[in-house]
Amino acid sequence: MRLSFERFPVIFLCGVVAATLGCQTAQKSTFIPPPAAQAPALTSNTAPIDKQNPPATATVIPKSQANPDAAKALAADPVADLIARVEKEYLAGQENYGAGHLEAAKQNFDAAFNLLLESGSDLQSDDRLEAELNRILDGLNSAELEALQTGDGSAAQKTEPAPIDEANEVTPPVDQNVKAKAEAEIKSTRSDLPLMMTDQVAGYINYFSTRGRAVLERALGRSGRYEDMIRRTLREEGVPQDLIYLAQAESGFHPSAVSRAGARGMWQFMASRAKGYGLERNWWVDERQDPERATRAAAQHLKDLYAQFGDWYLAMAAYNSGPGTVQSAVKRTGYADFWELYRRNVLPKETRNYVPIIVAVTIMAKNSDQYGLTDVVKDKPIPYDTVKIDYPIDLRLVAECVDASAADLQDLNPSLLRMTTPRLFPGSNSGQQFELRLPAGTADKFQSVVTLIPVDKRVWWRYHKVQDGETLASIARTYHSSPQSIAEANDLQENALSPEMRLIIPIAPGKDTDTATYAHAITRYKIRKGDTVESVAENFGVSPKMVRTWNRLKGNSLAGRRVLLVHLPVTPSAREAELASKRSSSRRTTSARAALDRASSVSSSAMKSSSRTSSQRSASAQHKSPSNAETQTTASAAVVHHKVKPGETLYSIANSYKTTVTALKQANRNIAVLRPGMILIVRDVR
Repeated sequence: MRLSFERFPVIFLCGVVAATLGCQTAQKSTFIPPPAAQAPALTSNTAPIDKQNPPATATVIPKSQANPDAAKALAADPVADLIARVEKEYLAGQENYGAGHLEAAKQNFDAAFNLLLESGSDLQSDDRLEAELNRILDGLNSAELEALQTGDGSAAQKTEPAPIDEANEVTPPVDQNVKAKAEAEIKSTRSDLPLMMTDQVAGYINYFSTRGRAVLERALGRSGRYEDMIRRTLREEGVPQDLIYLAQAESGFHPSAVSRAGARGMWQFMASRAKGYGLERNWWVDERQDPERATRAAAQHLKDLYAQFGDWYLAMAAYNSGPGTVQSAVKRTGYADFWELYRRNVLPKETRNYVPIIVAVTIMAKNSDQYGLTDVVKDKPIPYDTVKIDYPIDLRLVAECVDASAADLQDLNPSLLRMTTPRLFPGSNSGQQFELRLPAGTADKFQSVVTLIPVDKRVWWRYHKVQDGETLASIARTYHSSPQSIAEANDLQENALSPEMRLIIPIAPGKDTDTATYAHAITRYKIRKGDTVESVAENFGVSPKMVRTWNRLKGNSLAGRRVLLVHLPVTPSAREAELASKRSSSRRTTSARAALDRASSVSSSAMKSSSRTSSQRSASAQHKSPSNAETQTTASAAVVHHKVKPGETLYSIANSYKTTVTALKQANRNIAVLRPGMILIVRDVR
């Protein structure tokens, strides 16, 4: 049976893939002091994808355009043929997504995943297949297809730039006084890593003493939060505890750090490497950003690299650029010595700088008095409770349950890429539970308070603590809810509010807290001369703010843009109007007058006389347009009365009747906002 992208979102597919791939289990070993540098026995194992040399993505060439030799080669290589077919579906999905054809895009992405999963190939055994899978995941993450269906809690969280990027860009000058001082200091510095003074190390000590000092101090401050956990994990894995300074140099101890090469988390794992050490990655969660899991994986990876190269400097170099790069350099030169490889310039520039940066940071951190770092105040570890949940929930609701802030919850759960916990499905790596971290001592409170919110509403509903002077009406306006629904959810009597009371706030699924509810499907609007953000927003009955958000715009100008993506407004009252319309459809003899009566109650007074005249002419005839089966018309095709249906806009109505928005406005006294059930006059229908 083929998987359905509609029924099972990206996380399920990721789980199936992860289950297919499995995880490498690092072999346990104890720390062995580094032997004298010598060329280790090299293997020909294919190295996983590394930061320095990311894999090239496959280019799809239609078979009809390929030359005969290329076609034969493709046919002879089943993996290349599979990737070509996957790429074809993936690129078609991207094109449909960009054009606003959401359903077609879902089918394309579904097909791309199914081709990989149902191929029978071992996805981990071929770097090309693994790279293709990562490419599709990255494409879906960047498109954020699910965000169109799961509310504002699905927006991606912010990331931090990785400090290692800035340090790698500089070639700091060598201050001989700094070098001489450092040489004297390392003789008395106790470290379980070998410390060596070179011009490059001295240059970075000079850099972190001047231009890079603020970065160093911030990292030392943040280290206090994770230091005990990291040192304990490194000790348990049998590797030097001073490898903690690798994380300081890489990320400054920011779990959300992301490098320009795409490495992520405190230990800056690339996606392919992380997968090999059991770190899960999908649309909702990236365990590279989980401090504890990523630290364990990094320790195991460094231990494996030391076992391969027999030297911690080479192990660190391989951690940065991949073991294949270092293997190749050692094989070409015959030297298993980092500094010799440095002198011979056989390593990438980033890797040549990488090891000196870590050594410099280690020397300075372990000699804080000499480098004026004693005033740095280290953060304290933050204790937390853990609860296992089997349902999605918005972190803002969690925060309201435990009287914390949403930022606090994000800080405790850095592996979450969204404001909402995962939608978990059978087959996912995490089973049916997510480990949610809460402020210490609040687990019981959370469990008791959250039970008052229906399980299927925990992504949308909120709690609100009543402030002095607030009313049901004012609270309802804040959340774009209604006083009646809030009163019903809380079993409130009239004027029963009191300060500090905690209210359940029911919010319709899909409703943005700043706007109305919008349809999931995208409407693609071709920009016309003279259009602005505000004029388009007015035509569609949406707010300019949402038009800017959907299209990443600033200001009111549409200069340089050809197409806008818009989600049509849908409100609860619109749904009710549609149901009411269906219930009354059998009463055809009175439908025209009933529609006009409803129109007179919601449209402007300026339309009344026009609507009255039209109703008299149309009482004996009805007209059905291609888009509206309940549209009334006169005997003449020159004027049509159109009853507005849920989700319709001036633009969509004008398009159905082959007229213009301007003409619709002129015929209806420049009406700007539509409501379901309203009757519009459509003139000059062709």
